[in-house]
Amino acid sequence: MNNASFEDLDIWKEGMRLALQIYKTVKTCKDFGFKDQVQRAAISIPSNISEGFERQTNKEFIQFLYIAKGSCGELRTQIYLGHQLEYINKKDYNAMLEKTKSLSSMLSSFIKARKKFTS
Repeated sequence: MNNASFEDLDIWKEGMRLALQIYKTVKTCKDFGFKDQVQRAAISIPSNISEGFERQTNKEFIQFLYIAKGSCGELRTQIYLGHQLEYINKKDYNAMLEKTKSLSSMLSSFIKARKKFTS
C-alpha cells in the first residue's frame, strides 16, 4: 500500500469527521436506543477502514471496506429516521446525508482501486 498508515487515508479522515458530527448532533438525544445505534453505525465506518488497513492482505482490506460502506448505508437510514423523529434538524440532516453519500462514493472508488491489486 502506498499509505504509511490508515490515518493518511482521506476516506478514514472523512469517516472520522462524520462520526464526530454524528456524536455532536445526538449528544443531547434522550432516545438512548437511537442514540446508541446511530453512534455505533457512525464509528463503524472509520473503525472498519482502520481495521482493514491493519490486516495482512488486500483481500481482507477490501472486505472491511465493504463493511464500512454497509455501515454508511445503515447510518444514512438512521439519519432519515432521526430527521423524521425530529432528533436531527434540517441543516444537520442535509449536511450528514450529503457526507454519507459522498463517503459511500469514495469507498466504492477506493474498493475498485484496491481490487486492481487482487487477482
